[in-house]
Amino acid sequence: MAILTEDECKALLKKALSYSKADECEVSINGSNSANIRYARNSVSTSGSLSSTSMGISSAFGKKLGIVTLNEYTDEAISAAVKRSEELAQLAPENPEYMPMLGPQTYGPAAATFVPATAAITPAQRTTMVEQSLNIAKQNKLTAAGFLQNSAGFSAMMNSKGLFAYNTSTDINFSVTLRTADSQGSGYSTKGYNDVAKMDTTAFTKIAAQKASGAANARAIEPGKYTVILEPAAGIVLLEQLYGSLDARSADEGRSFLSKPGGKTRLGEKLVDERVNIYSDPSYPDLPTANWSGDGQPLKKMSWIEKGVVKNFNYSRFWAQKKGVQPIPYPSNFIMEGGTQTLDELIKGTEKGILITRLWYIRPVDPQTLLYTGLTRDGTFYIENGQIKFPIKNLRFNESPVIMLNNLDALGRTERTVSGESSQNAMIPPMRIREFTFSSLSDAV
Repeated sequence: MAILTEDECKALLKKALSYSKADECEVSINGSNSANIRYARNSVSTSGSLSSTSMGISSAFGKKLGIVTLNEYTDEAISAAVKRSEELAQLAPENPEYMPMLGPQTYGPAAATFVPATAAITPAQRTTMVEQSLNIAKQNKLTAAGFLQNSAGFSAMMNSKGLFAYNTSTDINFSVTLRTADSQGSGYSTKGYNDVAKMDTTAFTKIAAQKASGAANARAIEPGKYTVILEPAAGIVLLEQLYGSLDARSADEGRSFLSKPGGKTRLGEKLVDERVNIYSDPSYPDLPTANWSGDGQPLKKMSWIEKGVVKNFNYSRFWAQKKGVQPIPYPSNFIMEGGTQTLDELIKGTEKGILITRLWYIRPVDPQTLLYTGLTRDGTFYIENGQIKFPIKNLRFNESPVIMLNNLDALGRTERTVSGESSQNAMIPPMRIREFTFSSLSDAV
């Protein structure tokens, strides 16, 4: 299905609302066209494309809500779905936390989330990009497994109180793992963009190839506390546990690392090193996103941690009303400010330490301290006197991003990266951290 224009979405949503007899009604529609190539053992294994849309209809009577989804848009199908949502609402119990639907909102200028060239990627272009990646693997006598996916989508919502919001977006994401012939060395690279012109599968595969070739014959070192350099793909999986948990309700109710005795929280307190600044901005040029949230609230630039101090929490509309404050919707992106050094310069400035390409298998240990455990993988190297000396075997870590950011030694240049855990994109710098805790060795490559 083609990407629906703003006018096409308006017409379809108005039609759905015209059938409503509920106290309040909200209708949303979204759709996407996506395509991908997956490869393994140096050959393509699957390729495919998917086109899908979905409409959601929410009908409310007082605090009773019924929701129906459909993907058929005839008058009869939409009318029947609206009627069914109203029937479900009448049967539902009251939701004590239900909030009335919003009226018309004012949104900031739309960011450049949709790039026509990305939306127009052809099968031949995808094939060429994967071929370039495979050529690097074969030239270096390595075995590659990777995934390339591009998508173009739209989303819109309208309600009976006059709210309307619309957005289009494009994305292209790439990840590749390379291994040596004996499977003793492994390297990894991942990138995501809105603009296909920025996706250089050759360059990114070369990075993974260099890591894989250099990771063979890894040595074991004793677990303990080490200075580490976390590349952005490694740092993001811990940082997202921090900035994704800046929730007011869990802090107020004593369920968070941001909670304090007596119902107090750490809002306004210094939490981490003063060089840490984390904010969200839907119009950020390298990570543009929609300027409205899922419930229709405007998204604006928002500081979350400023000079190490917790500046804001995410407040749902219900919790904000309960606390007598303005709601703050969950953001659509996160940006962590960095420094001026390149990754190579961070390495050169390290007397002794460990370079970490990637962390995975992230699991919570203690929510009250935000302690997590996981493993290094796909290229872990020992640094001495500013040089990478040798590869080391993977290690299990036990670390909290709060403690980690209090042990911050240096920041590199911020870049867009993709989380291997959540698949979310964020702007993250490489970080040099003191006393990062490793608890045991792992024989996995």
